[in-house]
Amino acid sequence: MATAFKVALEYLNPFELVFYASITSTLILLGIILYQNKINLVKDHIKKNFKTVLILGSINPFLYYLVLFKAYDILPAQEAQAINYTWALMLAFLSVIFLKQKLTLSDIVAGIICYFGVLIISTKGEPFSLNFSNMDGVFLALLSTVLWSMYWIFNTKAKVDPVVGLFSNFLVAVPILITYFVFTQDFVVPSIYGLGAAIYVGFFEMGFTFLFWLKAMQSAESTSKIANLIFISPFISLIFIYFIIGEQIYISTIVGLTTIIFGLIIQQTKLSK
Repeated sequence: MATAFKVALEYLNPFELVFYASITSTLILLGIILYQNKINLVKDHIKKNFKTVLILGSINPFLYYLVLFKAYDILPAQEAQAINYTWALMLAFLSVIFLKQKLTLSDIVAGIICYFGVLIISTKGEPFSLNFSNMDGVFLALLSTVLWSMYWIFNTKAKVDPVVGLFSNFLVAVPILITYFVFTQDFVVPSIYGLGAAIYVGFFEMGFTFLFWLKAMQSAESTSKIANLIFISPFISLIFIYFIIGEQIYISTIVGLTTIIFGLIIQQTKLSK
């Protein structure tokens, strides 16, 4: 997805990417809703929980992805990706406050190790210097972790079918996206490359994978136990970033990701016991 974001942002500005990807995802989710014959459930859910749905829809897809894509527009893909991955740590810590969950010593140690690995990547091997390539981009990437974590925490409290809840959030967000587009953007016919990348993002980043992750969040005994699992994917992502975008992959990135995996081992060893 980091590669898809950067490719799309070569042809679209951050909001255009949010807009076209969100519309794509909404249509995909609508197809799923119609196939599962759950349209009446959507109507009932929105009617009974409109304020909650409005808040969730404002966070995702609107605010979260607008902030995230602006971060990707400013930062190198490998750096933006690494900082964004710290949302798993934010999720575990915020779960203590909002979901009354408990962190074990292993959770804390694993989190510190994983975050230090991310810090190595973000500073190109100088974690104690805190010398990031662009502070505005770093701030936006960190802000996205808070928005993303809060969205999923609120979703775990929602007593609704995951597909119904997700589609309702996107459906309510569409008017917000259109309104923002009308008042802030000049309409330009998107290039086939930018539109294609946006559709890809909408299909995978905002579509089916949302359903899998939401189901995992609702089924897990502790969000901290599954949050660290997402750190596995950056290795694959770096391959695409290198070969498709042509971005130089730094040795510090490899070292940082190895540090992250070490933290995961500590977490998973505890789980296996």
